[in-house]
Amino acid sequence: MLNHTIGRHLARAVAAVALLAGLAGAAGAVTVPILVADVDSGRVVYAQAPTDPWYPASITKLMTTYVALDLVRQGRASMDTLITISPAAAAEPPSKMGFKPGTQLTLGNALKIIMVKSANDVAFAIGESLGGSVDGFASMMNDAAHRIGMQDSRWYNPNGLPDPRQWTSARDMAVLARALIRDFPDNRDLFSISAIQFGGAVIPNHNGLLGRYPGTDGMKTGFICSGGFNVVATATRNGRRIIAIVMGQPSARERDVKTADLFDYGFAQDNGSGPSLDALPTSSVGAPPDMRAYVCGGKKAPPIDEGPGAVTASGASAAQLLGGAAANSPALALAAFSSPAMRARSLPPRAPLQPVAVWIGRDPAEGQQILAQQAAEAQAAAANVRNARLEAAKARREAALAKRQAAKEAAAQARAAKTTTKSAAGSALPHSASAYTSSDAPAMPEAKPGKGLTKAKPAAHKAATKAAPATKASAKPVAKAHAKKAAKADE
Repeated sequence: MLNHTIGRHLARAVAAVALLAGLAGAAGAVTVPILVADVDSGRVVYAQAPTDPWYPASITKLMTTYVALDLVRQGRASMDTLITISPAAAAEPPSKMGFKPGTQLTLGNALKIIMVKSANDVAFAIGESLGGSVDGFASMMNDAAHRIGMQDSRWYNPNGLPDPRQWTSARDMAVLARALIRDFPDNRDLFSISAIQFGGAVIPNHNGLLGRYPGTDGMKTGFICSGGFNVVATATRNGRRIIAIVMGQPSARERDVKTADLFDYGFAQDNGSGPSLDALPTSSVGAPPDMRAYVCGGKKAPPIDEGPGAVTASGASAAQLLGGAAANSPALALAAFSSPAMRARSLPPRAPLQPVAVWIGRDPAEGQQILAQQAAEAQAAAANVRNARLEAAKARREAALAKRQAAKEAAAQARAAKTTTKSAAGSALPHSASAYTSSDAPAMPEAKPGKGLTKAKPAAHKAATKAAPATKASAKPVAKAHAKKAAKADE
């Protein structure tokens, strides 16, 4: 246990370093887990809530990596073992590589990808491929955790996506970090890759300390709303390597800056005064707090499970801000976390990236062939979509044209029918005005000799008689002439 004097200082500093109160429904403040320990000796340099349960987020992938490397060590797998992306793995939410179901890649490449990109789909596929199922792999994770001395962890998935049953502690993550370094010395570089290159894309590591804090050589970051921004980090200075665990931070920048200050403090202390990791007392807290209200509030969760890290240079360190005393005083160094000046700080710009190539398939040549085939398939699919759209547009245009033509023809037929109807109506006289009689009408009666037309003569004859007055007038003189001749003959 830390000596009594330092313990009193740290107790007074807890209020400054602890996460602020104000969680929805919380009765009081929550103390975030923080731990600094020496890698070689396992001695604790500083600890705050080190065994309290906490949601791990993507630092879970360190446990996944330990199980995978252990299987390789046992000869049950190799770095060339092919990991297959199943439909379930492909459906995992970001952060992810977005590989299609059926895609295969080597275990070595898969581990590099989950350490740098923190790809949930790839971590899920590792669990399925090596454990037979995610549940089977989770059992292997729990067995390995118990075997290496982790006491507070419960594992249910290999990628750290939210599961209320899955939690760990700062102490357990320090135990895991030491085990990875101790048991797999040939794989230490896996945790310090600054970037990976896949095809033409360069993907930087989410760890904002790599290339910014001198001596940083690992390990893994993680974020979910319920757990905040977490990190398991290691750094080496003058041959001494220490671990810093920081959990529950409200942003990636604050997580990185506070971890850097803990490194400053840790390297200034000797490594033999603190308790061992396994001697830390068990927590009385029964379950992890849900940090969602504090970390994410009512906002939508970020689209990836990691923050961008600290990228703005400020040039100020904890020691500069506190007059050089921070590196030697845990109370001052940790109280500085809550000062406005410290919250505004960022680490220097990142050193140039040194990408490590990764690929799908068994080797780079096969990977290039697969990528070329996928690109060709994507182009063909895009061309098919374009052609289908063009054909659909053409069909719509033709249908619209046919519809308009049918409408025009229907209108023309309607006009022609209307014209025919009008013509027929104009050529037929009313029956009362007709000058013709029906073929079955009764014949006109003959006139009797010496008598004129009867009163009953047809209206047509009457009309004809009226219509020819000149004929009647010219007929009278002729009659008179005949009568005179007849009278002369009688004489």
